Amino acid sequence: MYIHRLLENSLAKTFKSFPITALIGPRQCGKSTLAKHFLKESGKDYIFLDLEKPSDLQKTENAEWFFNTQQDKIICIDEIQRRPELFPCIRSLTDEWGKNGSFLILGSASRDLLKQSSETLAGRIAYKQLSPFLWSELNGICTIERYFESGGFPRSLLAKNSDISLEWRENFISSFLERDLLQWANFTPSAMRRLWQMLAHLNGQTVNYSNLGNALAVSNQTVKNYIDLLSGTYMVDVVLPYISNLGKRLVKAPKVYISDSGIAGALLGIKGFSNLLGHVAFGAIWEQIVLSNIKGNFPNAEIFYYRSSSGAEMDFVVKLNGKIFAVECKASFTSTLSKGNFFAIEDISPERTFVVSPSEDNWSIKKGIDAVSISGLIDGLTTTLPPLLFSQYPAS
Repeated sequence: MYIHRLLENSLAKTFKSFPITALIGPRQCGKSTLAKHFLKESGKDYIFLDLEKPSDLQKTENAEWFFNTQQDKIICIDEIQRRPELFPCIRSLTDEWGKNGSFLILGSASRDLLKQSSETLAGRIAYKQLSPFLWSELNGICTIERYFESGGFPRSLLAKNSDISLEWRENFISSFLERDLLQWANFTPSAMRRLWQMLAHLNGQTVNYSNLGNALAVSNQTVKNYIDLLSGTYMVDVVLPYISNLGKRLVKAPKVYISDSGIAGALLGIKGFSNLLGHVAFGAIWEQIVLSNIKGNFPNAEIFYYRSSSGAEMDFVVKLNGKIFAVECKASFTSTLSKGNFFAIEDISPERTFVVSPSEDNWSIKKGIDAVSISGLIDGLTTTLPPLLFSQYPAS
């Protein structure tokens, strides 16, 4: 397992400034591994509670008493979303203790989803997000083909072979639906599985809630709520349209991506890269890989897509550090732009345009337009920002 040193250093800084630090991200992406490594390296006493363990869950039955007996230690609570009633107690105790670095909480739910239960922590908590592996973190561990096939979840990507990787992803999907989501209200596992599979087939396309609702025999609002829940638990990414002030007629429905290429492949029943390569979903899965790497490297970036009724289109419009960048994804080594892409560039007027392919090469197509690899894209987006250095090392 590899640890993201940049995020570990960031955790150390927030610990000095906030009573509570939340490390959030999808299930099985490495939060517990990172947290345990950070706690060991901190040199302080700590206690680690996993709320999926009955014995640890029992310790929080009288949380105020138990936490008070541990206040000289860092208290780390894993899967915090399983006990949202702990948030008021944590707020009260951190105010009483009056010190920073008291709690490290880990959650498989987004900041917005956790906020439904944690508004009382406002001003006391800092959020840090961990994603599955980014391409920049792998540093030759695997090929781009394996990254396509297996996705970024550590146990899938680092599995001994493709069969074990696929089996892990299929089990992940089942356990997520049958166990992990049950803590959220108004949720039906069978309908969610069907919706998730439908979204995999519609990967990267605009969402028509009415069509999905009719296919599932549920209301449009139920479909929206389910997609919001999948988004809030990091299983899908919802990309909103970029609305310009040009008076053009734009497509305004959101696009939805399955948030991991390996999970998308498992939902589609695709086994192996050779089968994925010839599948109609291949291009959209490459878009998702690019999207995930932008989000993971630049968590404060705003990401949209652009499409007008006249045919102008761009896969992603990235607003970063006050600048606008255009990103078009090509799932081949050919980096040719369409007329619609050039129309979009005229409409958007980006700082730079990047055409991202699975190639390792980077070159200039014309002034302001570059053909790049994923690494080249991250470097290109970084040129206006302080350098982001990614290094990794084995966990002890």
